Amino acid sequence: MSTQDKIIKASHQINMADIIREGNPTLRANAKEVTLPLSDSDIILGEKMMQFLKNSQDPVMAEKMGLRGGVGLAAPQLNISKRIIAVLVPNIEDSEGNPPKEAYSLQEVMYNPKVVSHSVQDAALADGEGCLSVDRVVEGYVVRHARVTVEYFDKEGQKHKIRLKGYNAIVVQHEIDHINGIMFYDRINQASPFAITEGMLIIE
Repeated sequence: MSTQDKIIKASHQINMADIIREGNPTLRANAKEVTLPLSDSDIILGEKMMQFLKNSQDPVMAEKMGLRGGVGLAAPQLNISKRIIAVLVPNIEDSEGNPPKEAYSLQEVMYNPKVVSHSVQDAALADGEGCLSVDRVVEGYVVRHARVTVEYFDKEGQKHKIRLKGYNAIVVQHEIDHINGIMFYDRINQASPFAITEGMLIIE
């Protein structure tokens, strides 16, 4: 039984044991494009990946299943070398503690996603980045594009082109890096991890 067959079984919910860690060669491979129209297997895989993110952000489910919270997951992290990513970025409550009108600012399973254009301006998260495949803290600014335009296909095979900025842009770039065999810490300046280049945006 292939890894994908195991993960898409109706009874299976993705957990931390399914996620491979740094050092595994799949994380350094250039993942293969998925063929369109999508197979049922690839559609179910995308749905399972999204469900994992929802479970990981649900305090009760996360504790019950022993999950680390995540906003993105790429198929290579499940030892499946395919160009599939899931992103789930929650909106936060306002300054008065009111819940957001929309639960998520970004909720999408993307097949064969790619960055087709980007800003000259760089950006990095103030607190750095983490990764479900990395069980250690790596400090430093992960330098990315402040704004990106991304093309991808949805599970129906429809093509989309979206513009992203700020945190959402960072999340999607992190996941697209995974399907290109790039880890987030590859983008940290090793000599000076907290160096800020001219015009670089630091996102709190």
